[in-house]
Amino acid sequence: MGICGNLSELARKFNYIDPSNYTKFDVKRGLRNDDGTGVLVGLTTVGEVEGYVKQDGHVTAIPGKLYYRGIEVEDLVAGFEREGHFGFEETVFLLIFGRLPTRLELEEFTLTLGEMRILPKNFSRDVLQTFRTPDIMNALGRSTMVLYSRDKRADDLSLENQIRQGLELCAKLVPLVPWAYYSVEYGFRDRSLIIHMPEVQHSAAETFLRLLRPNMEFTELEAKTLDVALVLHAEHGGGNNSTFTMRVVSSTGTDFYSAATAALGSLKGPLHGGANVQVVKMFEEVKRDVTNWHSRDEVRDWIQKLLKKEKFDQMGVLYGFGHAVYTISDPRAVILKKYARKLAIEKGREEELELYELFEEEAPKVLKEMGKGSKEALCANVDFYSGFVYDCLGIPPEVFTPLFAMARMAGWAAHRIEMLTGPLKIVRPAFKYVGELAKAYELLNERRCPDAVDTASVLAR
Repeated sequence: MGICGNLSELARKFNYIDPSNYTKFDVKRGLRNDDGTGVLVGLTTVGEVEGYVKQDGHVTAIPGKLYYRGIEVEDLVAGFEREGHFGFEETVFLLIFGRLPTRLELEEFTLTLGEMRILPKNFSRDVLQTFRTPDIMNALGRSTMVLYSRDKRADDLSLENQIRQGLELCAKLVPLVPWAYYSVEYGFRDRSLIIHMPEVQHSAAETFLRLLRPNMEFTELEAKTLDVALVLHAEHGGGNNSTFTMRVVSSTGTDFYSAATAALGSLKGPLHGGANVQVVKMFEEVKRDVTNWHSRDEVRDWIQKLLKKEKFDQMGVLYGFGHAVYTISDPRAVILKKYARKLAIEKGREEELELYELFEEEAPKVLKEMGKGSKEALCANVDFYSGFVYDCLGIPPEVFTPLFAMARMAGWAAHRIEMLTGPLKIVRPAFKYVGELAKAYELLNERRCPDAVDTASVLAR
């Protein structure tokens, strides 16, 4: 029994598209315009990301701004810092309901989320340990679909029910992430299985640290730092890949759990949710190679070698730098850097943080000198400092992206709810067909291929 050539080569041959066709047909690859700005595909009142202004066809970089329901995130963080309370819960309320809660509303809402964090009895045993996976993001996706089967109103698209489901998912991901982590450690690395139970009066940050740490202990600074990190990751406009995925899938009228699972799959991708892990790995090599962490010349030399593909993963990528929208500064990185400093002092890691800061100063300069970009086109993004912060908190690298998902569920929920308050219109963009048309159908006995090979041997490779 034969088939035309090697199967992978056959697939490559008939799936290849000449890159020049994208220019020829004016295709907006990645839904990006030629000037790097995003193609306008929707409207939202949830969040706004600003990194440039576009006037008379020219794009001008500006310091980055991030708004949640019209409130600048720097003001939001400064507000709950000044009042001394945790900010993630009121951020969830703000994103989903459109305004900040009153004191009484916040107290009731925080308790409600705490009660919603309680997972069904034996959930860890029946789901996380029975259907084991080495990847925590996949475990979260499977768990989300199992929650669908436990929901008696899973397919009810009423606004009230969508709000309930959104809040349930925001709440339940908090214990799910550490539980999934320990299930992976137990099932694949023969480590102890640790299952702590949440305390309903705790914030999301306190709950997460309590469930992740064997002794359930944490300092106030640790909890407040993680809380701010959750706020900064909660929302980033409708155009980021996972939120856009949530909106695209939701546009079909499917259930919340299916749309959330799709968004989780999007965030798992290393080009979206995994950059902070790469920053930590990159800096492990920087710390080994640079003998004097205060030497500007040594740091510059290492960056040059990285860009020449001589260091780290030989990809020539400055992980933790650059962004699709932010150019001069990422407001999330600016805020998180302040907490990184506080945490570094508590943990005795100030010298290491200074290395990060020196790296941040020199990377744009080296990039410009090597003709690979300009200082205005490159800034440290939130991933640059979030990896360091998580490492100081003792959070394992494999938990970084799931932690991102735990926070971003708030934004995903807000965007889905926003969509469902109006008439749905399924997302259906156009694709230009560039293959051959009007090909004749050949009868089976008339088909010939000179390079036929044995099917079984090819599939067995």
